[in-house]
Amino acid sequence: MNARLRTLLLAIAALATLGVAAAQADCPRGTLADRFCDVDGDLLADVPTDPADLIDPDTLIFAYTPVEDPAVYRDVWSGFLEHLEAVTGKSVQFFAVDSNAAQLEAMRAGRLHVAGFNTGSVPFAVNTAGFRPFAMMAAADGSFGYEMEIIVPADSDIESPADLAGRSVAFTSPTSNSGFKAPSALLDSEFGLVADRDFTASFSGGHDASILGVANGDYEAASIANSVKSRMIERDVFDPADIRVVYTSQTFPTTAYGLVFDLDPELAAKIQEAFFSFDWAGSALEEEFAQSGEAQFIPITYLEFWAVIRQIDEANGVVYE
Repeated sequence: MNARLRTLLLAIAALATLGVAAAQADCPRGTLADRFCDVDGDLLADVPTDPADLIDPDTLIFAYTPVEDPAVYRDVWSGFLEHLEAVTGKSVQFFAVDSNAAQLEAMRAGRLHVAGFNTGSVPFAVNTAGFRPFAMMAAADGSFGYEMEIIVPADSDIESPADLAGRSVAFTSPTSNSGFKAPSALLDSEFGLVADRDFTASFSGGHDASILGVANGDYEAASIANSVKSRMIERDVFDPADIRVVYTSQTFPTTAYGLVFDLDPELAAKIQEAFFSFDWAGSALEEEFAQSGEAQFIPITYLEFWAVIRQIDEANGVVYE
């Protein structure tokens, strides 16, 4: 290669590098996946500015966070989904998901438009699927949240988390906050217990399954969200006398409701309007979630409300991918 050609190729490479750097500067993204930008710094994927990149589906697909019996929640959400149809002018379909991973993949692949993601899955949905949360359930006075509990069978000799050494503990899924990430950080930092070193860990697939597993004596212990436990007790799914709580955490935010980043802004605004204009009085939603003290949707921001969850993820070395 002659010197002149080599100089030209080096110059082209330098210009290409500058172009990539400029593009990256124009598209800051923090921990977001490469296909997203966060110019406004709210930690969420920005809504596309090019109309060609927006979607306006004839049918909106809605999914609630995975539960043991999706059919129950199809009925619970039916009144709200009718309201969502009336406000948006769109057909709405309830999508029953059987795992956090399936729910995340559905939104990432463009098959899910509106969703409620459980607390621990929210950062994954935000960073990998373009989820933009805007609402959360709260009590009539605006208070909100749930606690992570570690439960054991009522007749167990386990009295505190320290007694879990050498035992088996059921978690729900790796993306769950109260079902895995929070208790993992807690057991390590406060009790020096690490999964698969000091105790045997397994995954049940959901809070419902973990609670029933402990109540039936299938699990020696489990970490669960007490809001799920309250609703199961109200529906007489199990006898609360069969379990005992040995640890209760600080209060965490609950399921976040939101939409995928590339929905047409006018449609997105109508979806948000539907959440905040829904009349809970006499609804199946009120009947179900009153058991965990919830009576309305309140506005939230991921930046503020999920700060503690991001801190837990950082302590656990979680990578959003």
